[in-house]
Amino acid sequence: MPSLIAADQILRVPLLPVLAAQAVSVRRNAQQLPEPSGPRQGREGRGPRLRLLIAGDSSAAGVGAGRQQQALSGFLVARLARHYSVEWRLEATTGHTTQDTLDRLERLEGTFDAAVTALGVNDVTRAVSQQRFTALQTQLLNHLTNNLGVRHIVVTAVPQMERFPALPQPLAWVLGRQAARLDQGLQKAAAAFPQARHLPLELPDDPALAAPDGYHPSPKAYRLWAEAAADMLRQV
Repeated sequence: MPSLIAADQILRVPLLPVLAAQAVSVRRNAQQLPEPSGPRQGREGRGPRLRLLIAGDSSAAGVGAGRQQQALSGFLVARLARHYSVEWRLEATTGHTTQDTLDRLERLEGTFDAAVTALGVNDVTRAVSQQRFTALQTQLLNHLTNNLGVRHIVVTAVPQMERFPALPQPLAWVLGRQAARLDQGLQKAAAAFPQARHLPLELPDDPALAAPDGYHPSPKAYRLWAEAAADMLRQV
């Protein structure tokens, strides 16, 4: 039975001139925030050893924070360091898609106990299909578990792009619907691996959770995200 075509996929055709103009405007006027300064690997805490890998795109890299201590890596390591001796490494770059991250991690040596991934926004903007995204995420999870030895993975949900302050309507709606489809694929991929758990981020409608560019998390949002990820890792 053929799959139904979603309303946004139908309407994006007549809306294409508007969507294209809005996309150009967003790129032209976007505030370009740098990746935060600070270490991208280290050791912190006391207790059982925990080798932690954080991988993904600009949000994993901490764009929107001034220092790594105010980003996902900093808050996550600080929270886990209350219970473990955390040996951590950050492998994340602005603009990276799932394919980019997979290519990067295939060159990474070593083994890890736990991993947190954050991907999807760039797959949405690069028009990666749900089927392709699901396949790539499956490859990524397979590499993490079979090649890097990861036993516990927190797979962060694809962000709800319709809530990004920087995106005007109807562009926000169209990208938001595609992000939701990719997240369904992400959940499907994660469900096939007992080591992986999908982390939905249901953050409140608080302007303080957005960085000045209206596209990335603020330090406050990073703290909430890190707390949720750390709690999920400790539950397994």
